[in-house]
Amino acid sequence: MTITQLQYVLAVAEYQNFTLAAEKSFVTQPTLSMQIQKLEDELDVLIFDRSKKPIQLTDVGKKIVAQARNIVSESGRIKDIVDQEKGYIGGEFRLGIIPTVMPTLLPMFLRNFINKYPKVNIRIEEQNTSTLVQKLSEGHLDAAIAATPLENERIREKVLYYEPFVAYIPENHRLHANTRIDPADLNIEDVLLLRDGHCFRDGVINLCKAKSDHRDERFQLESGSFETMIRLADEGMGMTLLPYLHTLGLCENEKKNLHFFHDPNPAREISLIYHKSELKLQLIEALREVILGVVRGAIAFQNVQIISPVK
Repeated sequence: MTITQLQYVLAVAEYQNFTLAAEKSFVTQPTLSMQIQKLEDELDVLIFDRSKKPIQLTDVGKKIVAQARNIVSESGRIKDIVDQEKGYIGGEFRLGIIPTVMPTLLPMFLRNFINKYPKVNIRIEEQNTSTLVQKLSEGHLDAAIAATPLENERIREKVLYYEPFVAYIPENHRLHANTRIDPADLNIEDVLLLRDGHCFRDGVINLCKAKSDHRDERFQLESGSFETMIRLADEGMGMTLLPYLHTLGLCENEKKNLHFFHDPNPAREISLIYHKSELKLQLIEALREVILGVVRGAIAFQNVQIISPVK
């Protein structure tokens, strides 16, 4: 039994296809299949049920994969231990970012980070919070950027910044004449929301202290786009709330519709999160310092009230 064989097993378990697993593992399909067959022969069990499409794990295969994930993860930490001891900042770094942060924050720090740490091979993916937490727990990601607190004892959080909520209120809306607004002014019935699964949506609902299942049945929006909600607000379909960094890219006409809250500003907490057993701490801290360096000048709000993304 070898670490490489276990890695191939994990790849097939993830992609449920030998050809795709081989491609992702950078080996030929016959090589991957042969190594898995050798492992099954050695253990005298079938790990995969090849008669099913897509390929499925057998009952014992599920237990083997769970243990293999721990073994492969721990074996990879040996190099992390050495890198940490030497203070080396390089190698592969897998980072996940939630969709409501990715478009605004990533362009702000990525080039700075790459230029400062050219030996780091950073791989970035966009996923919702629950998927990021799962991938951190399974060792598929080294760190992620998400709204916190998460209330997950397995996940550690390092706060990056507090991002205020900003209301986008078109001219024909009842609140447009208000210079500043209060959470009590909001009516969930006319607040356009992101589709379910976005933590920013949960934060808005918590801010409104209301549930979204009482909304007008004649109009239901399923969108992951702030731009779509802005366009609909302009068409008289209601108002919406935006994260502050997103408002920086609006045109001047759109900025006229932005309304800030009275102090304390409702805000979401954005953190760099990682599994409690993660060892690439020098890379995580390097990334955190770069992000802090660019965000400090962009967000100057001092008096904020954190709105939790947890329902």
